[in-house]
Amino acid sequence: MVAAEGKRPKALILISGGLDSMVAARLLLDQNIDVEALHFRTPFSEQNEEFVEKFCRDIGIKLHKIVLKKEYLKIVLAPKHGYGSEMNPCVDCRILELKKAKKVAEKIEADFIATGEVLGERPFSQNKDMMLHIEKEAGLEGKVLRPLSAKLLPETEAERKGYVNRERLYAIKGRRRTHQMTLAKELGIFKYPNPAGGCLLTEPRFADRLKEHIKNEKKLTILDVELLKAGRHFRIGKTKVIVGRNERENYRLSFLCSKNKNLAMLEVNEYMGPTTVIVGKHDVETLQTVAAITVRYSDAPKDTLVSLKYDGKNKRAILNAYAMPDSELRKYII
Repeated sequence: MVAAEGKRPKALILISGGLDSMVAARLLLDQNIDVEALHFRTPFSEQNEEFVEKFCRDIGIKLHKIVLKKEYLKIVLAPKHGYGSEMNPCVDCRILELKKAKKVAEKIEADFIATGEVLGERPFSQNKDMMLHIEKEAGLEGKVLRPLSAKLLPETEAERKGYVNRERLYAIKGRRRTHQMTLAKELGIFKYPNPAGGCLLTEPRFADRLKEHIKNEKKLTILDVELLKAGRHFRIGKTKVIVGRNERENYRLSFLCSKNKNLAMLEVNEYMGPTTVIVGKHDVETLQTVAAITVRYSDAPKDTLVSLKYDGKNKRAILNAYAMPDSELRKYII
């Protein structure tokens, strides 16, 4: 990655959609650097992609996108460097992203890679030693510029070669984003997402569900992740049950069932109620338990025998059930 003579240096910056990477991108543009952006999406991403696209359009930089699927799920199942505060394999995730970024940078003939990382913002993956370890593991030792914390880190190749002026970079450290917010205002960035969030793996409730799933299922697929994102979750023996909480989730669960023949679906007749998805083998007794759970979350009057329609693999049926008492329900809740 070497700048062609007579041309502006080119940077490929990783854009998450958060404040830090937005500010970092603008700082590079202000140094007369040709900037292109790379955005990653994983099965656990919560960023608004339309927001990322609009930001890149507004500041006039080209956006590249990469969707990480099966290879990312392998990392989540068994991260080499372990997990962060919940189920977030941040170190292994960053190594994978930088390896992908290296290939994109070579393709577009970028002179260096930049990120919006801030030293100490995340204790697991953004301490000095780990940041340097990550770029080394990715085959990018000394080649990753972090404009917001550059003055607290060793000089990069981009600085040594004069692609960027180190004096115009920053020494931001810590979890508070006060400095970034001030910089954003100075740079004309007035709209940005809430600093918190962005990855479901860092959310305790979702992480608990995922741990339970991995413990019982010993696998993780894209379908598993989509199901983990929706509804109330129950386990009856070896059978997993997901009950929709609202119209949007009911629609989503119905859609997933229509695309996956190994899923079974249960819905209440005559009353408003949830769409319930059954994952895994289930006998008649288990199905009756699932029916009782489904009725519990419907609008059917208490102590009313309710009719339900069952749509399973090569089988359809009508069931009848009373709502399960809350005292019994608790033993199945995940």
